[in-house]
Amino acid sequence: MGKKSAELFSKAQKYIPGGVNSPVRAFKAVGGNPLFIERAKGAYLYDVDGNEYIDMINSWGPMILGHAFGPVEKEVKKTLKNSFSFGAPTALEVDMAKIITEMVPSVEKVRMVNSGTEATMSAIRVARGYTGRDKIIKFEGCYHGHGDSFLISAGSGAITMGEPDSPGVTKGTAKDTLLAPYNDLDAVKKLVEANKGEIAAIILEPVVGNMGCVLPQFGYLEGLRKICDDEKIVLIFDEVMTGFRLAAGGAQERFGVTPDMTTLGKIIGGGMPVGAYGGKAEIMEFVSPAGPVYQAGTLSGNPMAMAAGYAMLKHIQENPGIYQKLDEIGDELVGEIEKAVKKLDLPYTINHIGSMYSLFFTDKKVTDLETAKTTNTELFGKYFQAMLKKGVYLAPSQYESLFLSVALKPKQMKHILKAHKESLKEIH
Repeated sequence: MGKKSAELFSKAQKYIPGGVNSPVRAFKAVGGNPLFIERAKGAYLYDVDGNEYIDMINSWGPMILGHAFGPVEKEVKKTLKNSFSFGAPTALEVDMAKIITEMVPSVEKVRMVNSGTEATMSAIRVARGYTGRDKIIKFEGCYHGHGDSFLISAGSGAITMGEPDSPGVTKGTAKDTLLAPYNDLDAVKKLVEANKGEIAAIILEPVVGNMGCVLPQFGYLEGLRKICDDEKIVLIFDEVMTGFRLAAGGAQERFGVTPDMTTLGKIIGGGMPVGAYGGKAEIMEFVSPAGPVYQAGTLSGNPMAMAAGYAMLKHIQENPGIYQKLDEIGDELVGEIEKAVKKLDLPYTINHIGSMYSLFFTDKKVTDLETAKTTNTELFGKYFQAMLKKGVYLAPSQYESLFLSVALKPKQMKHILKAHKESLKEIH
C-alpha cells in the first residue's frame, strides 16, 4: 500500500464508518488496507500513488467495454452541458426504457431507479401488491442489496422463517422472508407447501455473484419457473450483475428461462449510479401513478445516468459480437488459470460462465453457500495480496465474482497469467 493511500485511509476513518462507503472495500477479508483509486482507462486502474493495476472487477460488473469507453464518455460530456438533473421527464428516459424492453425478454415495461437495492426493494413491493400476499422466498448466499427484507439469515429448518441478519432489521420484517439453499428445488417445494397461498415472490440471482460465482444446476431455473406458474408466484430474477453481461438479454436469455420481473443495474448506467425494475405489463401497471403501489425518486431517470446507459446499451445492441469476445476471453483465461492450479496440486474449484468466474480454494464442488464456505479464505487472502503486488486487482473477498472486460488484450492476459502462476508458487 502506497503512502498516499495509507494517509487517505487514516483520514477517511475519522469521517466515514470503517473508512469506506461499502464494506468490502475495507479489505478486511484479505488483510491490509484498501487502495484509493484516482483514475482508470481501458483495462487499467491507477491508484493515488501512481501504481497501475489490471482491473478484474470492473466496478463490480458494469465496465464490460473497459473504463472510460469513448462513446459513453462522449454522450456524458454532451449531456453535461444541459445541466445535471431536472426532476422532470426527459426524452432520454423514453429511449432507455425502449431499448431495455427490446433487449430483455421478460421486460414489457420498466421503471428507472438509482441503485440495485432500490430496484429489488421496489420489485418485491410490486409483487406483494400484485398478488396480495406478504411472504417472499430468497436463497442463502444471494445478495439483493441492503433492503430490510433481504438481510435475513437462515432459520432452524427448511420450513421456518428467517432471522434478522443485521441489527436494525425487525423480526416483523424477517417473518415474511423464507430462506432456502440455492440449487435446492425440494427445499423450495417444502416452503411453498408449508406456506400455501401466502408467497408473493421468489427472488434469486440466476447466476450468483455474491458467494463467489455460483451457477444454477441443470433444470433448477426451469423448476423454479414451474413452481411459480403452478402456485401463481411472481418469479423475480435479480440481474443487477448478470444483466447485459452474460448476454444482451442477460442470464434469462442465456438459460432460456423468462421470469415475471427483472431487476437491473450496473451496466445500464455505464458506470453511473442507476437501477431499474421491470417485467410483464400487467404487473408493472400496479406501479404508481398507473396503479396503487407507490414508488418514487427525485433522481430516477437522471439524464447523466440515462445518457451513459443508453450509449452503453446501444453499442452492445449494435455490436452483438461483444458477447462472443467476452466468452472467448473468459474461456481462455480460466482455462490457463485452472492448468496452473492443477499443476501445483492445490485444492481448488473454478466456477465460470462467460465473463464471470471465481477461483475457490476448496476441493469441493461449489453449488451453494454451505459448499462455498468450505473454501480456504486465509489462502485466498494470501493469493489476493500476491496478485496485487504483481499489478492485478482482484475482488477483495473470496465471496465475490470476478468480472472481465473486452479491454483485456493478449498483453494483459499474459500479465495476469504470469502473476497467477507466480502467486500460486508463493502461497503453495
